[in-house]
Amino acid sequence: MYTERASRLVGAVVWTKSPVGAGTGAGVRPVVPDGCMDLLWSEGRLLVAGPDTRPYAPEGPARSWAGVRFFPGTAPTLLGVPAYELRDLRVELADLWPAARVRRLCDRIAAAPDPATALEDIALDRAAEAGPADPVLRRVVQCLDEGRPVSATAAELGLGERSLHRRCLTAFGYGPKTLARILRLRRALALARSGTPYAETALRAGYADQPHLAREVRQLAGMPLGELLAGDG
Repeated sequence: MYTERASRLVGAVVWTKSPVGAGTGAGVRPVVPDGCMDLLWSEGRLLVAGPDTRPYAPEGPARSWAGVRFFPGTAPTLLGVPAYELRDLRVELADLWPAARVRRLCDRIAAAPDPATALEDIALDRAAEAGPADPVLRRVVQCLDEGRPVSATAAELGLGERSLHRRCLTAFGYGPKTLARILRLRRALALARSGTPYAETALRAGYADQPHLAREVRQLAGMPLGELLAGDG
């Protein structure tokens, strides 16, 4: 069962997921790219989910998770590592931070009555230490999520396209064109999940037509749109 709520950290989401009955990773649905990075807690381990460019299929037995999903582009400032180094990866937090510090954080979460809230507190503490993320990054997300071309986005922000690409690699893990595709997929899934017909979803989300939507869903999510939606909940 999956639940989520808005975090006290601006733009972030706190979520939990627990397995429904017994099972293995073979029955776990892939994670679809969403432009975000997550701080994860599961069975005594702290991990980081890097930015995905393809569906991520969890391995091993199904287990319980708690996570903080950061607003796109904000996690690298908190973690102290560029997003492109974590692209399509799940890594131990101890590979990024001093092991002794991570052990103390693990002990803190293990002793807490609610691991998800304890994880959120750690993210808030780190955000206070790291300071605010580059405000330009939020504008990049806003412009691309509104469907503006990369060239128009760069011009509006007063950046050259190469400069925008470099900033996107560091903040999001990939260039602005890939980010735009992923944000467009996210818009389309929100529309389709609300009951919007697929053809209308395609046009409103910014695809040329329904076949274009279908191709993008298969490439980024690894399955047809109907199958993806059927697995919700």
